[in-house]
Amino acid sequence: MSKHYEEDGANQERAIFAGGCFWCMVEPFENKPGIILVVSGYIGGHVDNPTYEQVVGGYTGHVEAVEIIFDTAIWSYKELVELYWQLTDSTDAFGQMADRGDSYRPIIFVANEEQKRIAEQSKQDLARSSKYKNPIVTAVEPATTFWPAENFHQQFYKKNPRRYKKLKRSRKQFLAFQRMKRFF
Repeated sequence: MSKHYEEDGANQERAIFAGGCFWCMVEPFENKPGIILVVSGYIGGHVDNPTYEQVVGGYTGHVEAVEIIFDTAIWSYKELVELYWQLTDSTDAFGQMADRGDSYRPIIFVANEEQKRIAEQSKQDLARSSKYKNPIVTAVEPATTFWPAENFHQQFYKKNPRRYKKLKRSRKQFLAFQRMKRFF
C-alpha cells in the first residue's frame, strides 16, 4: 500500500478504472508483467475516507474502482484501456453483472488530458466496432481523490480463492453472453 502514496517514479503512471465490484478487477491486471501495484478503493464521491458500508449504501457518491500503477516501458495507457473493455459490460450504466447500483457504474477516471484523449478515442472505436447492439455508456471522468479500501478487500482473489473463482466464472459467462447478444 505504501506505493499507492508514493510519487510515481520514472516510467510509472496510474490508471483508475471502475467496472463493478473491485474484487473482480484486481487479478486480471495484477498478474501481468509490468503492473507494479493494483489497489482496490473508492473514487468520485463527496465524503473523505469513505467506508465500504457507506459506499455500497449509496451515501457517498463513490464507485468501487481499482488504481493501477504500471510501468510505461512495458504497458501503455491505451493497452490498459483495451484490457478494461474486455473485463466490463460497457453497455450497462447501472452496474456490472450481479453488482447493481451507483457504486458499481463503469467509469474510466482520467488523470490528465492525454489519458482523456486515449480513453475517449478508445470508447469511440469500441462504439464503431459494432461489438455491441446497445450504446457504449461507460463514462470518462476526471480522477478525484482515490481512497484505498479496507484491507479485507485488497487482493481478494488471493484471500478467498474459492469465492473469487465462482465470481470470476460468473462474470466471464455473463460477458460472453453479452457479446453474443449482438448477433440476435
